[in-house]
Amino acid sequence: MYLTSLFIYCFIVTFTPGPTNIVILSTVNNFGTKKAMRYTFGATIAFGFLLVISALLNTMLITVVPKILLVMQIIGSFYMFYLAYQIYKMDSSKTTAEKHTGTFLSGFLMQFLNPKVVLFTMTVIPSYVMPHYQAASEVSMSVIAITFVGFLAFVTWVAFGTIFKKFLQKHKKSVNGIMALFLALAAIMIWI
Repeated sequence: MYLTSLFIYCFIVTFTPGPTNIVILSTVNNFGTKKAMRYTFGATIAFGFLLVISALLNTMLITVVPKILLVMQIIGSFYMFYLAYQIYKMDSSKTTAEKHTGTFLSGFLMQFLNPKVVLFTMTVIPSYVMPHYQAASEVSMSVIAITFVGFLAFVTWVAFGTIFKKFLQKHKKSVNGIMALFLALAAIMIWI
């Protein structure tokens, strides 16, 4: 029963629209699949890294979590507003945005500073894995499996953007505005 709950939780968090997925879609739309995959690899590595941190430091972090989460919320919100602005301005400043968007580093930073992901990684290991598996090998396999689910979610967003690229390109200004709005709303929803 808990494996079903774990899968549903992982699916909902990783496949539903969030800051990283919105930026992936925007990157495909504006710079192509190759750049979006670079971003995706960075996001995946950061996602796995956060899961490892959660697994290794779970017991120690319990007393510090509220402070860490507040700092991550503040930094993540500002970074998400910055990305929303970059997405909105992509039509007029493509050369500047192209240097900073769709890179491994930007994917890594977005995922690492994404409060949705930080909250997920802080809760999935202690809530779903450690009550049933405590051995290092079992926890490690869980981290790898959850990271793979996240990677599948990112690739799904890349595929969606690639398939609908012509439509997205035709309505580029509107699509960028809508994606920027969704990203800004995601930054606001962190505080609600």
